[in-house]
Amino acid sequence: MIDHYLHIDFDPAHSLQQQLRQCLVDAILRGIFPVDEPLPSCRQLSQQLSVSRNTVALVYESLLDKGYLISKPRSGYYLHPDYHHVAGAGHVAPVSTAQAVNGMSEGPAQGGVQWSSKVVQSAGHFYGTLKPKNWAHFKYPFAYGQSDSDLFPRRAWRLAERDLLNQENLSLWTADNADRDDPELIEQLRTRVLPKRGIWARPENILITLGSQNALYLLARLLTGPGIRVGIENPGYRDAWNMFTLNKAQVSLHPVDAEGLVVDDALSRCQYVYVTPSHQVPTGVTLSAARRRALWQMACRHDQIVIEDDYDADLNLSQHPLPALKSADTQGRVIYLSSFSKSLAPGLRIGYVVADEELIDEMRALRRLMYRHPPFNIQRLLARFLAQGDYDAHLRQYRTAYRAKHAQLHAAVEKHLGGCAYSTSEGAASFWMAAPEGVDTQKLAWAAAQRSIMIEPGTSHFLDGTGSTRHFRLGLNGIRAERIVPGIQLLSDTLMGAGVLQ
Repeated sequence: MIDHYLHIDFDPAHSLQQQLRQCLVDAILRGIFPVDEPLPSCRQLSQQLSVSRNTVALVYESLLDKGYLISKPRSGYYLHPDYHHVAGAGHVAPVSTAQAVNGMSEGPAQGGVQWSSKVVQSAGHFYGTLKPKNWAHFKYPFAYGQSDSDLFPRRAWRLAERDLLNQENLSLWTADNADRDDPELIEQLRTRVLPKRGIWARPENILITLGSQNALYLLARLLTGPGIRVGIENPGYRDAWNMFTLNKAQVSLHPVDAEGLVVDDALSRCQYVYVTPSHQVPTGVTLSAARRRALWQMACRHDQIVIEDDYDADLNLSQHPLPALKSADTQGRVIYLSSFSKSLAPGLRIGYVVADEELIDEMRALRRLMYRHPPFNIQRLLARFLAQGDYDAHLRQYRTAYRAKHAQLHAAVEKHLGGCAYSTSEGAASFWMAAPEGVDTQKLAWAAAQRSIMIEPGTSHFLDGTGSTRHFRLGLNGIRAERIVPGIQLLSDTLMGAGVLQ
């Protein structure tokens, strides 16, 4: 904490006391120190700055005399109440004492950096899905993309962690592994996870990433740019559009119906097609077998590449889910992405790519420039978790719980939200809703939030800028089963109430 707050470049032209005093005054006036915590002790500050404790004590006493600080017996020095109003409100960039002593700390208005004029490629205007950060505090959080912490396999995960921390195992993951992945995790993916989706791959065809979104960013960076046409679904995954657009690709939007992505002549003019076939984002529909055949035939005929985002592959609740598009790929035309974010925990940030070795090598090289490799301890821990059969046991429990949730939500929507149209599929973990005409779901989301109900307005998923205000998404991930029915009942009351009409 103190390393962040104070940095002093001592100037031999001025005394240590003078420089330390002026630096502390500058920090106080900038609002750096919190009101309810003591300043660093004399011992801490003297050790950090390599000055004597007497010097620090004399400076603190002088600031006490000047009214900047107050002293609390057996507790330390605190900000004087006169300066509470600036605490936490100022600019927290460290200022050197040499600057403070020589009058160079004029502040942002006169000398601050205008980063907007320096950033060459801005990503700040690319917004994502509208979702409150405090979603877990809602009583009825119909949140999508989160996880039910009650279902996390704590005991099995703890045992895997304990094994990983044994002295003989430390060398497996504490070393610098450059751009390599954990071979044990690659083997578990190759032999246990991918075959469930009908995919058979060699180790050199697999790359570990920080989730499937990170994999998509690597691909967008390597494969797209000005003049490259990429087809994506609309409504669709907003951050896919963001990443392709950031790389200045020509993004082409294509409609979705009850069978998934519409495969037509317009789509054939794209060099790359990004698709979420298992459960389309955000509608939840599954790409039909006929559409899959049409997409594959079109890709072969027009020399296209399909990017298959199978983001919730292991959470498919269907008894007999369709295999991945990659399973029928004999030409290397399908790049397969998936992750453990939906099935285990989004905070884990472990995903993977399956593609031709040449492309994997390029992705590995770009990944090395960014962060070398995902944390090796998490890779090895996950590998052990898979190898012991704990992941399969977890999935059985998870699917049972989610299947019951899906049935409850389906019945509640039918009974209490009869005025809303919706789409989903047997295996999806969300419902894509269309409210009656005249309803603004952003207003509905706000009114629902006042009753501790969290829903996701659908506007951000419409990538053509038209932004339908009628749609919203109900997710199963974040809500407990016993709260689904009362939550939908309360949402129905909110929908019937005032304040949600356009």
